Amino acid sequence: MMDDEEAVREVAQGMLEVLGYSVALAKDGSEAIEFYKAAMASGAPFDSVLMDLTIPGGIGGMEAVKRILEIDSKAKAIVCSGYSNDTVMANYKSFGFCAVVPKPYSLNQLSSTISDVLSTPS
Repeated sequence: MMDDEEAVREVAQGMLEVLGYSVALAKDGSEAIEFYKAAMASGAPFDSVLMDLTIPGGIGGMEAVKRILEIDSKAKAIVCSGYSNDTVMANYKSFGFCAVVPKPYSLNQLSSTISDVLSTPS
């Protein structure tokens, strides 16, 4: 889960853990990419990644997903943002994302989105 805001990361972590997922938290795209590489190298790749679209002063979701897909073309990335009118949010598939979750999201929204993404073949 990548988000520049610590409070958002912590709330998302709690939600994801309630849903039964193990969670790695990244504050920006660079960190998310490194975590993804490490998970792949360890033989325990991430099932999916949840990425904030906009990271002020850092690599955001759009650039990070591009780099992650270069590492693993089957990566399943979900974009989240409070900017629901952003072009990426409207056309997320053309930017490499599998799904979108607008902020703020509920536990049910997060659960159904992740379930849909994980049940879709790569």
